[in-house]
Amino acid sequence: MQLNIEKLVYGGDGLARLPADQHGPGKAVFTPFVLEDELVEAQLVEQKPGFARAQAQAILRASPHRIEPQCPYFQRCGGCHYQHADYNHQLEIKASILRENLRRIARLELPVQLGVHPSPPWNYRNRARLRLRHQPDFALGYYRFNSHELLPVTQCPISSPLINLAITRLWEAGRAGGISKEISEIELFADAEDANLLVECDCERQASAGQAKEIARQLRDILPQALGVVAFRTTRPGVQNQPPVAVAGAGRLSCKTESAVYQVSAGSFFQVNRYLAGSLLKLVTAEQSGRLALDLFAGVGLFSTVLARSFAQVIAVESSPTSFANLQYNSPRNVKPVHATTERYLEARLKENEPAKPDLVVLDPPRGGLGERLASGLGTLQARRIIYVSCDPATLARDLKTLVASGYRIERAHLVDLFPQTYHLESVFSLIRAD
Repeated sequence: MQLNIEKLVYGGDGLARLPADQHGPGKAVFTPFVLEDELVEAQLVEQKPGFARAQAQAILRASPHRIEPQCPYFQRCGGCHYQHADYNHQLEIKASILRENLRRIARLELPVQLGVHPSPPWNYRNRARLRLRHQPDFALGYYRFNSHELLPVTQCPISSPLINLAITRLWEAGRAGGISKEISEIELFADAEDANLLVECDCERQASAGQAKEIARQLRDILPQALGVVAFRTTRPGVQNQPPVAVAGAGRLSCKTESAVYQVSAGSFFQVNRYLAGSLLKLVTAEQSGRLALDLFAGVGLFSTVLARSFAQVIAVESSPTSFANLQYNSPRNVKPVHATTERYLEARLKENEPAKPDLVVLDPPRGGLGERLASGLGTLQARRIIYVSCDPATLARDLKTLVASGYRIERAHLVDLFPQTYHLESVFSLIRAD
C-alpha cells in the first residue's frame, strides 16, 4: 500500500494513516526510516487494535532533506534512526517533536524561543557498548534493529576515532583467538581528548576471580590506549551496581570540560557527547548564584562541582554507590554529598521542615523523569528556580505540567543535541516561580 507520512514522532518512526475503508477509521501506522511529507510504498508488518506498523519498500516521493546514509549498517543496526536526513533537518525534527510533546501531554505552548545547540554530527560519542559472539566464529557488534540478534560491525561513525581504533583491534584479536570466550560484552569509554580509554567487560557468571583478572590483563594488552580494564560479572536483568570482579590498571578516567575536571569510575554515568558536555554544563550553571542549591540526581557531580563556585552551599544527591564515590571525590568543600534517592532525600527534607528554601534546584533524572509524587514534592519545596535537564520529551512534558500547576513558569528552553543521527534528544528548561 501507499502511505503519506504526516510527521515524525518520538522514537524515530513516521506517522501515517491507514485507509479508513480497509482498516477502520484512519488507524495510525508507524514506519521507520521515512521523512515528513514522503510518499512511500509500504508493507504492514504488525497489526494492533489501536495502531499498526509498516516497513517502507520504496520511496515514491522523497523529501528534499533525504540524503545517503554515511554508515553501511544503517537500517540494520538499532543505534541510529535519522542518518537518511540532513543534519539541519534532524534538528528541526527534534525541535518539532519537543514542542508537540509539550502541546499534547502538558497542554503547553512554549512561551519562549527554543534555543537549539547542534553538535558535530559524527564521531561524537565517547562511550560504546558492544556485544561479543564466540561461536561459530568471533563477532563484535550491536543489536540489529528491533531485535536482540547480534549485528557484527567493524566501525561506528558516531563513535570517536579512538573507540573505532579499539573496535578494529578487538576484531583482530578476536579473529586470532585472543579474546576469552568468557567475555559477553565490552564497553569502551574515551576521555575528552580521545587519547585514553577506560574499558569495562562483562564476564560470564561462572568465571572465577582469577579468570576475570586474567581477562582484564588480556584486554589491556590488546588495547594499549586503555588506562585500565575493569571486569564485572554478567548479571541478571534488573540487577545493577555490582562491584567489579577484577581491575587491571586504573579503574577510573579523568574527564575534562571547559569548566572542570572529573573523576569517573567504571560503572558511573557521564555525558556521552564529547563535544557538548561543556555546553550543557554552561546552560545549567551560568548566571546562577545564591545561598543554597540542590543538585538532585547529581551523578559524579557534573553540575554541583561548578555550582559550588557561586553558591554558599550545594547539596548533591546521588543513589548509585559508584557515582556517589566519584561525587565525593569531585566535590569541593562547600558541596555536601548525600547518598540517597532523590525521593527519600526530598521526603526527609519536607518532613524535617527545613527552613531554608533553596535558591536553585537542578534536576537531571533518568529517562523515566520525576513522576507525579516527586514533581509535586518539588512544588512544595518552593525553590526560586528549577533547572530541569531531560532526555525524554514525554516524561519532561508530564513533569512540567505538574510543576507549572504548582506555581512555576518556563523562563528559558534549550534543545541540546547530544545524540545526532538518533531520535534521542536532550533539553534544558529553566523554571522560575511565578509569584
